Amino acid sequence: MGGGGVREFGAIHRHGLVRVAAATPVVSVADPARNAAATIALARQADADGVDVVVCPELGLSSYAVGDLHLQDALLGEVERAVDTVCEASAELGPVLLVGAPLRRGGRLFNTALVISRGRLLGVVPKVYLPNSREYYEKRWFASGAGQEGLEITVAGRMVPFGPDLVFAARDLSDLVVGVEICEDYWAPVPPSSYAALAGATLLANLSASNIVVGKAAVRAQLSAAQSTRAMAAYVYSAAGTGESTTDLSWDGQGTIHELGDLLAASARFTDGPGLVVADVDLGRVRSERMRTPTFADAARYAGEPARRFRTIGFDHHPHGRDVGLRRPQRRFPFVPDTSERLDLDCYEAFNIQVHGLAQRYRAVSGGRDAVAAGRGRARMVIGVSGGLDSTHALIVAAKACDLLGIDRTTILAYTMPGFATSAGTKANAWALMRALGVEAAEIDIRPAARQLLTDLGHPAAGGAAQYDVTYENVQAGLRTDYLFRLANHHGGFVVGTGDLSELALGWCTYGVGDQMSHYAVNAGVPKTLIQYLIRWTVGSGQFDASTGALLTAILDTEISPELVPADAETGAMQSTQDRIGPYELHDFFLFHILRYGLVPSKVLFLAWAAWRDADAPGWPAGFPGDQRHAYDLATIERWLRDFLVRFFATSQFKRSALPDGPKVSFGGSLSPRGDWRAPSDASAAAWLAELDRGGPEQSR
Repeated sequence: MGGGGVREFGAIHRHGLVRVAAATPVVSVADPARNAAATIALARQADADGVDVVVCPELGLSSYAVGDLHLQDALLGEVERAVDTVCEASAELGPVLLVGAPLRRGGRLFNTALVISRGRLLGVVPKVYLPNSREYYEKRWFASGAGQEGLEITVAGRMVPFGPDLVFAARDLSDLVVGVEICEDYWAPVPPSSYAALAGATLLANLSASNIVVGKAAVRAQLSAAQSTRAMAAYVYSAAGTGESTTDLSWDGQGTIHELGDLLAASARFTDGPGLVVADVDLGRVRSERMRTPTFADAARYAGEPARRFRTIGFDHHPHGRDVGLRRPQRRFPFVPDTSERLDLDCYEAFNIQVHGLAQRYRAVSGGRDAVAAGRGRARMVIGVSGGLDSTHALIVAAKACDLLGIDRTTILAYTMPGFATSAGTKANAWALMRALGVEAAEIDIRPAARQLLTDLGHPAAGGAAQYDVTYENVQAGLRTDYLFRLANHHGGFVVGTGDLSELALGWCTYGVGDQMSHYAVNAGVPKTLIQYLIRWTVGSGQFDASTGALLTAILDTEISPELVPADAETGAMQSTQDRIGPYELHDFFLFHILRYGLVPSKVLFLAWAAWRDADAPGWPAGFPGDQRHAYDLATIERWLRDFLVRFFATSQFKRSALPDGPKVSFGGSLSPRGDWRAPSDASAAAWLAELDRGGPEQSR
C-alpha cells in the first residue's frame, strides 16, 4: 500500500507520539559564542530528523567546569549574547530547545534551563538543588531556585517567566507538556519534576553536567528509569561530554530517553564528537496510564494540587506532521521480552506464578498446608490432555506444583479423550507426555457418547453427513468437560483448566467447557505467544529430563488446532485455529495495547503496522528462528484488528464474566471479572470500529 493516505497515517503526531532528542554538543570552555554555534548545529540536525524537543546539557552555553569564571561579568554578558544567537537561529527550526546557561537576576546568579521555540524564549527554569560536597561547589556561585516562584527575568532584552513553577504546553499538540529540572534536582528525595508531572507535564527533561566516575552511569540510568516510572512520564536526560574542562574531572556525554520505566534509547558514551540520541515517546500512553492509575490523582491531591501553583506557558509548536518513521523499540510480541536475560527472568516468574497459584489452590481444597504436609485429605488434580500447547503447559505446571507440595505426581489424574478428529500424532504426544511426567493417566473415547448425543439432537452428522457445524464441534468439547467434572466428583478432586488468555480475549472457547470453565484456570493469565516461550523455557532451564524436554519441543511444532473437525479429505490438512480466527501473534499484540493501555484502534493499527511490516527489522524475541520471521501488510493487520474488536468488545464478554479463579501472570493484564477487566456482556463494538474508520489509513475507507 502506498500513496498519501499511508504517509499521513504513518505520521507519529497523529498517534500521540513526539520525537525527542538528548543532545551533546562539543563545548568550548568559557566560550559562549562557539557553544551557541555548536548548539545550533545539533538543533539543525534534529530539525532535519523531525525532532520536536531537544535537551542539551547543563550550563552548555558557558560550559560547566569553569569554576570562579561563573562570577565574571564578561563571561555572563557573552552568555546573554549567545542566548540571543540561539533564539534567532531557532526561528527557522521546528524543535523546542532546552539549553543550559548561567543567568543573573536581582543580584544573584542562577544555574538555569532556557526553553526556546521558533525564535521565542518561552521561560527560564532555575536549578533548585545545588550540590556542594566532594567535587561540587555550586553554592559558591549560584543561588537556589527554591522560593523563586511567580517571577520574571530579563534575558538579552526579553522579559519572560522565571521560576521552578513552570511547565510548557504546546497548544497544537495536546499531550506535549514539558517540565524541566537540572542535574542534582533528580538526585533529591523528591525531585522538582515530580511536582511538574503532577501539574500536567508529560515530558520531563534533565539538563545535566554530571562528571563521570566508575559506576555512575548505571546510577543515572536507574534514576531516570525510576523517575519516569514514579512520575508516569517520559524522561530525557543529557549530560555534558566532550570539550568540558578535565582539570579535575572527566565527562562521558551520557544521554538517555525513558518512558514509563522503559529505556527507549541511549547515547554512545566517551565519543570525541557531538552526539544526538533520538526516540519517539508516546505521550498519549503517558496520559492514558495516569488516567487509569488513581494513585497519580491522589498524589496530586496530597501535594496540594501543583497544577494550581504552577504556571503553564502555552506555545504554538506547529508540528510538522510528516511521516518520519517510528524511532522506538517496537516489540512484535509485547507479552514476550526481546532480550535473552529478561526473557529468562520473565519466564521464571510467570511459570512460578502459575505453579505457586495452583499449589495454594490445592492446599485450600485439601484442608490446608498442615493437612497436605501430613498426608491427610489430599484432593486430586483432574486435567484433560490433548497433546496441544495449552493442555501440555497446564500439565507441566501441575507436575511442578506436585513437586513443590512434596506430593507424588500420581495426584494428577490426566485423561486424553479422543474425538472424531483427534490425530494420531497429538494422541501419541498426550500419552507420551503423561507417561514421561509420571502422572496417573487414562483414556476415555468420547465418540460413542458424542454419536448418541448427536442422534438425540437429530443432527445430520449422526447419520454420517459431513455437517461440521458449531453443534458438531461443541458436542465433543462439552462432553470432554462433562467427563472431567464428573471425574473430579468421583475421585474427590478439582478440574485444572487449560484455556489461555488469548482464547479468552477472542472468545475462542466454548461456554461452560474446559477452555472457559474449570475449578481453577491456571492458564487464564497467559497469552498464547507467552505459553510457547514458557514451554521452551522449561526445556532450556532443565525443569525436566532430556527425553521429556525433547517431547515438549516436538509438541511446540504441532499445528494449533481444536481437532474437532476431520482433516480435509483431499489435502489431509487438519483444522487450523489461526486460519479461522487469525494469527495469535497479531491478536496478542492487539490485546496487550488495548487491555494494558486502552489505546484507540487506529493507534494500535499504526503500532502493529510499524512492528510487523518489515520482517528484517529489530523487535523479535530472543532466540526467534531467523527462517520463521515474516511480515504482514497493512490490509491484513487491519482485517484481523477489526475482527478482534468485534470479538473482544461485543461478542465474547459473557464468557469472561463467568471465569473461574486463576492467577494473573503478565503485567499486560488479565481478563478476570474480579481483576483487570470489568465490562458489560451486552456492549457494542461500534465506537471502536468508528474510531478505526476515522483514524485508520485512507485506503481502508
